Amino acid sequence: MLRSFGTLEDGQRVDAITLGHADGLQVEVLTYGAILRRLTYPVSGVRRDLILRFERLEDYQFDRAYVGPLVGRFGNRIARSKFSIDGREHRVTPNEGVNHLHGGALGFGKRLWRVVDASEHRLRIAYTSPDGEEGYPGTLETTLTFLAADRGLSVTLTAETDAPTPLNLTYHPYFNLSADQHGDVTRHLLRIPADYYLPVHAGLIPSGEMAPVQGTAFDFRRPRALAPPDIGSHPQLTHAGGYDHCWVLAKDADCACELTSPEGDITLNIRGTGPGLQFYNGQFLHRTHPAIGSGVILEPQGLPDAPNQATFPNSILRPGEMYRGAIEYRVFTHAAA
Repeated sequence: MLRSFGTLEDGQRVDAITLGHADGLQVEVLTYGAILRRLTYPVSGVRRDLILRFERLEDYQFDRAYVGPLVGRFGNRIARSKFSIDGREHRVTPNEGVNHLHGGALGFGKRLWRVVDASEHRLRIAYTSPDGEEGYPGTLETTLTFLAADRGLSVTLTAETDAPTPLNLTYHPYFNLSADQHGDVTRHLLRIPADYYLPVHAGLIPSGEMAPVQGTAFDFRRPRALAPPDIGSHPQLTHAGGYDHCWVLAKDADCACELTSPEGDITLNIRGTGPGLQFYNGQFLHRTHPAIGSGVILEPQGLPDAPNQATFPNSILRPGEMYRGAIEYRVFTHAAA
């Protein structure tokens, strides 16, 4: 189902497209920012929102907390807003102090995407990012394909470029699986199958080290409440005001993470093709959007600042190559605890 969601200042229409099943999972995607606006599933006979959302297009236009968009070209941070490819330095838009975050001032999350095709359960949208946009080299053609199944949503991300460019695409919804989305999201249970995480310096830039989670507050290999301990108990928590770090998934990881509601009645299993999972416990969301509710970010992705980190997996897409990524959200319901 396609409907109008508003009009941009230049007169271009923004559409909302709903996919899914009447008695199963449903998703709503906006052509503005490729925003994942709603993800819902029936729990005990009542359809429940699993992510936070705004009601108006204007709220998404002025949002700076990244409520639901696809982030790119490079999701997460690039230190000092610069990187070098083949000996040539490139400078991208600084939009978090001196650093570059989630693709820059507008990134992919505040652009108008075009609908390629749509049906009851499948949607394909695309965006052409011109050479020099936000400082990135090369024209990049990006396509997203959404497929809604009874219990899951899969998003396939593909891209091609005509010049070498960094690429790290991911989604940035705020999850809250509780029937009360204004309750404290840190009461959810979280499992991350990762033996290592990336410590950060000031500005949340990775130091380059991969630190073991064993015996630390960063060990989520077994499900536990995602609430961080006192931030003074660990210097990494102090840097971020809580959790805002990337976990390096184990080679035999069965998923990127699993999130379970405080009531124990629904679990969301998230998978992705990237080697990392960024987990942010949403500690600052109330500063910008006090009325929206409480949410947590879980982003399967490549590693942050990879263009500047020689030991991290390659993040440069080159002409003649096809970028292929995937994110899958799958829900499981249980008898209430």
